[in-house]
Amino acid sequence: MENRFDIFEVNPSNVDQCGFFCYMSKPKSPGYRQKREWLEKRFAEGLKIKIVHEHGGRDTAFIEYIPGEYAWRAVHAPGYLVIHCLWVVGKGKGKGYGSLLVQSCIEDARQQGKHGVVMVSSDGTWLAGKKIFLKNEFVQTDQAPPAFQLLVHRFDDAPTPTFPQDWQNRQSGFGDGLTIIRTAQCPYIENTSNGFLGLATELDIPVKVVEFTSAAEVREYSPSPYGVFNVVFQQQLLTYTWLDRETLIKRIYALKR
Repeated sequence: MENRFDIFEVNPSNVDQCGFFCYMSKPKSPGYRQKREWLEKRFAEGLKIKIVHEHGGRDTAFIEYIPGEYAWRAVHAPGYLVIHCLWVVGKGKGKGYGSLLVQSCIEDARQQGKHGVVMVSSDGTWLAGKKIFLKNEFVQTDQAPPAFQLLVHRFDDAPTPTFPQDWQNRQSGFGDGLTIIRTAQCPYIENTSNGFLGLATELDIPVKVVEFTSAAEVREYSPSPYGVFNVVFQQQLLTYTWLDRETLIKRIYALKR
């Protein structure tokens, strides 16, 4: 690789200096502060963040992962490492940084004596697609609506990680009206949640916010595999990511019928 770069690990001693890749330009924003507070306990649970920094440039890619017992995804994966996020931005794309970070996670899992590595991928936004993981010898072992895949890189014959199978029951549990289910794991969730709240008020739709504060809550109650942000409307999953206003209104009125 022609580019000169370093991969450094974020930890409790350097996080305030290095940040955690996302929202670096807005360290005083509510989303950034919430993520920073969330990280305090996660580091103690084994969470790792690794960032690619190009010499003379900027941070261009990162990976965040954690032991399966503490993963903020609706997946059963004890004894594995679970990747929360993989993101390559701007001019960092096409240089192999994503695979380097995935391989670094795989090697870390070996060193820790784990069974392997797990990723919840999606055909939508806010989660990496499955292509890069298949390239790095992951295998799809499960899927969930509307567009989630469970990808696993295994070292041994340990039980294969799985998704829950009761998605409709989970969605029904939030009742009628619009429910925003959120956590502090992603700093972008704050603004996205506020946008949904504002639109619900404008459309005179009953709305409530449910905040998950533990990985156990995510595994037990999340209405989709992406456990850190979901919107349920009339007991159905409306979205697990940001939507533009026009698309959101169309989906709401489609479910109202």
